[in-house]
Amino acid sequence: METQQDVNRAQGTFGSKANFTVVIVMILGVFVAILNETLLNVALSKIMADLGILPSTAQWLTTGYLLIIGVLIPVTAFLLQRFTTRTLFLSAMGLFTLGTFIAAVSSGFSLLVLGRILQAAGTGLLFPLLTNVVFAIVPLEKRGSAMGTIGIVITFAPAIGPTLSGIIVEHFSWRYLFYGVLPIAVFVMIFAFIRLKNVTEPTKPKIDLLSLLLSTVGFGGIVYGFSSASEGHGGWAGYSVLLPIVVGLLSLVLFTIRQLKMAEPLLDLRTFQYRIFRISTLIMIIVMMAMFAAMMLLPIFLQNALGYSPFEAGLVMLPGGIIMGIMSPITGRLFDKFGAKWLAIVGLILIAHTLLQFAFITVTISYLTIMLFNTLLMLGISMLMMPVMTNALNELPPPMYPHGTAIIGTLQQVAGAVGTALLVTVMMNGTEQYLQNSAPGQEESTLRMLSMIAGMKSAFLLAFALVVVALLASFFLKRAGGPKQPQGTKQVSPN
Repeated sequence: METQQDVNRAQGTFGSKANFTVVIVMILGVFVAILNETLLNVALSKIMADLGILPSTAQWLTTGYLLIIGVLIPVTAFLLQRFTTRTLFLSAMGLFTLGTFIAAVSSGFSLLVLGRILQAAGTGLLFPLLTNVVFAIVPLEKRGSAMGTIGIVITFAPAIGPTLSGIIVEHFSWRYLFYGVLPIAVFVMIFAFIRLKNVTEPTKPKIDLLSLLLSTVGFGGIVYGFSSASEGHGGWAGYSVLLPIVVGLLSLVLFTIRQLKMAEPLLDLRTFQYRIFRISTLIMIIVMMAMFAAMMLLPIFLQNALGYSPFEAGLVMLPGGIIMGIMSPITGRLFDKFGAKWLAIVGLILIAHTLLQFAFITVTISYLTIMLFNTLLMLGISMLMMPVMTNALNELPPPMYPHGTAIIGTLQQVAGAVGTALLVTVMMNGTEQYLQNSAPGQEESTLRMLSMIAGMKSAFLLAFALVVVALLASFFLKRAGGPKQPQGTKQVSPN
């Protein structure tokens, strides 16, 4: 009975049964795509052994994936206005399904990379498309509940990825990671072909090729450079790191100047004239960096310092993912009633406290304690991510929704790459400094554990400091009451 009540409530949130069906179809696609993002991390060592490739080559399976998404998301603002919901979703799922099939049957590394690139191309389109559809069909006062419903899969999928991957690669070939996803992707495509209806009207904007080029080089260069740094290839002084970052930054400066001068920009940066959007974006960027700190550093620490298996390292993330899935619709309804400010403040206090606990981990810490800390961290993140994003987009005029969604998605990807590189580097430097200053005569295993704890402390203290900045910013949040101008207004006035 409760399940039926939940379904009825959800249908009411989305306005009609037809709208609810559209969103459910798209949520299934987004779930399988986001699940795929984290499936491969635990399996890289098995893939390297099977294909006979080096770590510097294998890292392209993750770096290349992030690179394609980072390049593609800025273009989604144009695509969302140019094509219908049905066309875009079927195209995105088609790319993802084809990429999954190629990766599953690939006989060598080149085909595997091609499959991952096609998967990333589909993934990069799906979440911005889903968000734009929700804002098109859901009234302002119900968007928190709607985004909370979406948040169940957005937060749960990446959390179960490492655990699921650990189970599969421990007992089967890594190819089953793709074989398992493939039938779900095919089902979503067939279901979408039969049931998915158009809910947005294309406006046929023109694309500026120079803006597209600058965007691709800019965001692609930054994501690639920082991702390379996080993999440790060539260090921060290496050309593979510095050159793409410098070229990317210069391209983004030119891109920004061009967008502000254009009547129909590829990515409308006038969204930053809205105060709540600016503050919310800053908070989400910092929280994304903190989340990547936990997702990247904890498995490294558990495996390399404490000697846990890949499966055990992945399992530590599972309770946090479950909590995020449970909390997402609850925080959505709380947002509709009370707004984002106090949800963000409480969530950020919880995140800051947990990061501080991680910073002072000792050699005697238990596996269950680490799992508990990570669960509390994810609880804090679940309290603010979707509410803050919804509040940010609520302030924009409807014509700016695709641009706001694309900007937030792009900056989250960039924040993930930058945060991972920065915090891994800080951890490595802290580890190295401890080794240099350590007294001789210690056992190698003890020394390795203590040095990694020292590196973890430095990284998590930096993440804590960043979250404190976000916490201070959250006190300036206000509840967005909708755009200050009517739909279709060309000029946008700052707050």
